[in-house]
Amino acid sequence: MKLNRSVKLNHYLLATLLAIFSVGASADVVTAQKLADKYAAAAKATDAAYAGPSAEDGRVFFNREVIQFKGDVHAPGKAIACASCHTANPADAGKHIVTGKLIKPLSPHVNKKRFQSTREVEKNFTKHCNEVVGSDCSPEEKANYIAYLLTEKTPSKK
Repeated sequence: MKLNRSVKLNHYLLATLLAIFSVGASADVVTAQKLADKYAAAAKATDAAYAGPSAEDGRVFFNREVIQFKGDVHAPGKAIACASCHTANPADAGKHIVTGKLIKPLSPHVNKKRFQSTREVEKNFTKHCNEVVGSDCSPEEKANYIAYLLTEKTPSKK
């Protein structure tokens, strides 16, 4: 009888710990979804025809190559995309194409710190959109981009 009570206690403890850790792991997925919703609302306010975030459009945007102009920081005269540094799979770690600095995965399912700060997210959108696309990204592009990142959950096998 005493052993049975101990086993039950261990099961409750394990269930509680799993619940605590699963909430922490999903926190940035929730934050990412809230940001996508915020950007989608902004896009809808400027374009009534906007139907909401599209993971497919986000994937196309992520992989779209843009020719860099002379004087651009990354690769003047060469085509670059978000995937140039972040790899074709946002659940994988990337590497900066100029500095070689390692970049943690973009997917909030893999990198729970990716969407921890909305201020940092906006700062990175502004910086990287201007560097890669040549202008700030629209709310629609941001919503679609995040929607795509939310679909990528599994790193590539190496």
